[in-house]
Amino acid sequence: MAKGTLIPIGGNEDKGIEDHEQYTLEFIEEGILYHVVKEAGGTNAKIVVIPTASSIPEEVGENYLEAFSTLGCKNVTILDIKTKEDSEKEEAIATVKSANCIMFSGGDQSKITDKIGGTTIHNILKDRYQNEEGFVIAGTSAGAMAMSDEMIAGGSASEAFVKGAVVMYKGLGLIPNLVIDTHFIRRGRFGRQSEAIAKHPNLIGFGLAEDTGIIIKNGNDCTVIGSGMIIVFDGSKLTHNNEKVLPEGTPMTMANLTVHVLSNGDQYDIKNRKVTVLPIEAPFI
Repeated sequence: MAKGTLIPIGGNEDKGIEDHEQYTLEFIEEGILYHVVKEAGGTNAKIVVIPTASSIPEEVGENYLEAFSTLGCKNVTILDIKTKEDSEKEEAIATVKSANCIMFSGGDQSKITDKIGGTTIHNILKDRYQNEEGFVIAGTSAGAMAMSDEMIAGGSASEAFVKGAVVMYKGLGLIPNLVIDTHFIRRGRFGRQSEAIAKHPNLIGFGLAEDTGIIIKNGNDCTVIGSGMIIVFDGSKLTHNNEKVLPEGTPMTMANLTVHVLSNGDQYDIKNRKVTVLPIEAPFI
């Protein structure tokens, strides 16, 4: 059982850059990054942003510096790992060892696994997540997708429910029993997540909408945060799944795929595959 906390985010999370004071207050009191800071121990926590997945890491880093500064954070560092060799540098290793929270940006998730996977930094992240209570690993978009073992590396939403629409790759393996997809509603990724679960029916698929995330405690207990929804795919009760016998490009059949739609405050138990839904009158968290 992991002692740390994972926070995968569906992408395009609110960074508090709206001009109107009302939006800034909502960001500070309710936004996803507020929850990241809270879980990491508050505004004095050492937060390290890793924009490795991004094609514009400097700009992305500055956006996060501004967002965390708006939340009152005083100790935020950008660690731009550009090569696998960077993941073995003493300074980078020391930075990761001393962090209370690691925040992976969006971009291309394969860049994260290619430049960090299998390195000293990767091993430190896994060890600290497993053994240190209060240690947080957050990731948005690509940074969320890279958390799983079986990682969605790409695939076409327009070819949904056709075998071969999803491309799988090995992720960081922080939470091996999930497959995570992001920008889920806006980019219409229902089909490729369905195929991912058809390939790995023992796993659970999480499709995260934008500005929506999950706080995962003990590698199991999930609470939804943010303004959108999470689509949960459970293939454990499939009575028909022809993924293994179909040629590429063929429409797929899946019968009795269990799907849940969860929103802010709802909870999910990964081990028991159980949903706990908040009462309608419950406050937004």
